[in-house]
Amino acid sequence: MANGSRQAAWEFFGAELKRRREDAGITQVELGARVFVSGGYIGQFEQAIRKPQLDVAQRIDGVLQTDGIFERLCRKLIDEPGYADYFAGVVELERLATRICEFAPTVVPGLLQTKEYASAVTIAANPFKTNSYVDEIVTARLERSLLLDDATRPEYWVALHENVLRIPVGGPQAMATQLQHIARLMRERTAVVTVLPYAAGAHAAMTGDLRLMEFEDAPPVAYTETSFSGTLVDDPAVVKRAQRAYDLLRVATVSPEASLALIESAAEDFRRCASTT
Repeated sequence: MANGSRQAAWEFFGAELKRRREDAGITQVELGARVFVSGGYIGQFEQAIRKPQLDVAQRIDGVLQTDGIFERLCRKLIDEPGYADYFAGVVELERLATRICEFAPTVVPGLLQTKEYASAVTIAANPFKTNSYVDEIVTARLERSLLLDDATRPEYWVALHENVLRIPVGGPQAMATQLQHIARLMRERTAVVTVLPYAAGAHAAMTGDLRLMEFEDAPPVAYTETSFSGTLVDDPAVVKRAQRAYDLLRVATVSPEASLALIESAAEDFRRCASTT
């Protein structure tokens, strides 16, 4: 489904939610309380500013007695090819974000990945899948990265652990190309990337990836991910803790200039290795 059609479908979801809620004589605040979100979030769902997670859509169906219509709509709209169920909502929010801050402890973030790197990561996690499956995953990931080419792209801040620069994903040549790609985006000021060196030791996000997203007319959200699942969080207290963790990570990284030098040095090391094999 194209982005414009998908947005129109979410607008239909919001309009239908408003109609059904008003027909039931329930305010946004009342509905929010009964499905465990704020009344403001219900208003954002109705305006298609924010998309509800599947469990929220299911609870809305229960409260409004709508025979599963919102669950079915939600499943249809989040079922984007190439994305795990738990990540589809994040992709939608990326397109609305004005600022994205990301910490990657072991793998280059999807928005920065090259085709060769993305292929290697996908194959490593899915060794028995077909080439067409791998191509679908990689294509979806590369399409996501087009967000950074848009004139209205969000501010994109990335903290990379030094692990990301050293693990030879896809082999030396693929890594050299990947790191050169990151360096180019830094030089073009598409992204601000800093590196958390090994020497920093323990850090504030030892358990996995962390992403923060901010919006023009909606509260920020946090997203954390492990190997097999991800969690999108909009609880203000938890988001505040995640923001503090990211702040602690950022102050532990080296400067953008020193980070660029590290990335280019690692790319050169991989390039030399590739030339000797």
